[in-house]
Amino acid sequence: MFFDTHTHLDDEKFDTDRDELIASFKGEGLALAVNIGANIKTSKNSIALAEKYDFIYASVGVHPNDVAGMTESDLVKLEEWAKHPRVVAIGEIGLDYHYDEPDPEIQKVWFERQLLLAKKLNMPYVVHDRDAHADVLEIIKKAGYFNGVMHCFSGSAEMARQVTDLGMYVSIAGQVTFKNAPKVQAVALCVPLDKLLIETDSPYLTPEPFRGKRNNSSYVKYTAQKIAELRGMEVAEIAKITMENGRRFYNI
Repeated sequence: MFFDTHTHLDDEKFDTDRDELIASFKGEGLALAVNIGANIKTSKNSIALAEKYDFIYASVGVHPNDVAGMTESDLVKLEEWAKHPRVVAIGEIGLDYHYDEPDPEIQKVWFERQLLLAKKLNMPYVVHDRDAHADVLEIIKKAGYFNGVMHCFSGSAEMARQVTDLGMYVSIAGQVTFKNAPKVQAVALCVPLDKLLIETDSPYLTPEPFRGKRNNSSYVKYTAQKIAELRGMEVAEIAKITMENGRRFYNI
């Protein structure tokens, strides 16, 4: 049984068949999932999903691409929601320099504020890091709080070692199955097993053999299979280890 530690099942791409799809997950070997908030609306949606399905939990937070209009009242709302019994983390939060907007300085402010909220509440946090590795690490070290996961990790093996040396987790998504992904595969090989998580980030980053189609949480097993292949392990071992790690990280 597998744990998809990062998914977006509230995404509009699931609007036509969400309930039917989720009902099929346990038969596909999916035991647990965390639906990740990316802004105020999706954080609220995540809680609603977690209330409806006993094997889905929620996180609440504002993604760096959505922080331009963030306000103090949003932070208060996130803190209130974080105390909900089905909410297990703050996130996804972080920095994304792939596009010109929002301004990186605004992103930094709200990443740090949400990170400090996680620290205040003694909760795990989920980091989105795209083309911003150095600044992400700098802010995390400044906060001095390392109960986090680098989701859909895109850094180098050396950065993965830095992150795990701090005590953080590294989560591998479906791109590890791609033929042109040697960097991610190197990370999958080097991450200490007790710091390894797996995810889909669905509906995005669909793994082989379904690349190009809509991703969903049941496909997390293909990521586990590739990691097992790379490390010379059985898939059942990777499933068990990442399940234990995910439960420990999210306090489930």
